[in-house]
Amino acid sequence: MSNGWSLWVMFLVVFNMGITFFLFLWAPRAKIPTLPDGTSGHVWAHGVLREGVHKLPLWWILFSAAMFVAGFVYLVLFPGFGNNKGLLGWTAHGQLARETASNDARLDAAFQRFNKYSVEQLAGDREALAMGEELFRDNCAACHGRDAHGNPLLGAPNLTDNDWLYGGDGKAILTSILDGRHGTMPAWGPQFGDAGVANLANYVLSLSGAPHDEAKATAGKALFAVCAACHGPEGKGNPALGAPNLTDTLWLYGGDLESVETTIRDGRGGIMPSWRARIGDNDAHVIAAYVYSLSHGDPTNTK
Repeated sequence: MSNGWSLWVMFLVVFNMGITFFLFLWAPRAKIPTLPDGTSGHVWAHGVLREGVHKLPLWWILFSAAMFVAGFVYLVLFPGFGNNKGLLGWTAHGQLARETASNDARLDAAFQRFNKYSVEQLAGDREALAMGEELFRDNCAACHGRDAHGNPLLGAPNLTDNDWLYGGDGKAILTSILDGRHGTMPAWGPQFGDAGVANLANYVLSLSGAPHDEAKATAGKALFAVCAACHGPEGKGNPALGAPNLTDTLWLYGGDLESVETTIRDGRGGIMPSWRARIGDNDAHVIAAYVYSLSHGDPTNTK
C-alpha cells in the first residue's frame, strides 16, 4: 500500500471511530425534552401509542465500551491502520501459506498410503473414496454428471453400470483418465445410403432384442459385415478399440431407432480429454478408485 493510501485509510479509521466514540460519550448525557408524563410527545394510532424516553441501559453502555476496547486492541495487534503491520505480524498471505503447507503435508501422507494399493484395492478405502468423489465432481461431473450417470448428448458414458468401452479394470480406468480416449465411429451414410442405414440400424437393434422391423433387420444383416471389423461378428464390441457392445441394452448416444440411424449415417467422435497435466498421477489414482467403486462396490477394505 502506498503512503498516500495508507494515510487515507488512517484518516478514515480515526474519523469513523472518533465520531462513533463521541456519540457514545454524548448519548448517555443527552437531554431530550419530555412532557410531564415522561413521553416525548410523539404519538401513533390517534394517541393510543406514545413514545417514552428512558436512559440507555447499563448493559448496553458496558457492551459498547467493550467493543471500542476490542477495536483498539485489534488495530494494535493486527494490520488495519494504514501500513501498520500490527504487533503480531499477521498477514493473510502468511496464514494462507501456513494452511497450504499444512494441507499439503496431510495430502502427502495420505497419497503415500494410497499409492501402496492398486485402484481395485483403493476402491475399498473410505478416505480415498471421499477424496475421489470431491475430485470427480470438481473435474469430471461437467460431462459425466454429478452422480456419474453420463450424458448421451456429449457421448459421456454412464460410469455407474458395468459396461465399459475400454475395459473396467483399474488400469484401464486410470489410463482413460490420464491419457484420454478418442472414440471414432466413421460415417457410413455415403456408402450405405438411406435405405441401407435404416436396414442396418434395425439389425443393430435386433442384436439386443430392442423393437425393430424384422424385414429391414434381415436386409441389414449382410451390411453388418463391415461393422464386424470393430464390433465383432456377434456385435459384442472390442475394448481395445473402444467399440461398444451392441448386444446389451446400454447405449452411449441413445438406443432408439433415430439415434442409431444417426450414429451409423453421420458417425460419432467422442473425446475423453487427457487429465494428466491438470490433476497429476496422485489425484488420478484416487479418482480412478472412486470411479471403479461406482460399478464394482467395495471389493476390498484396506483399513
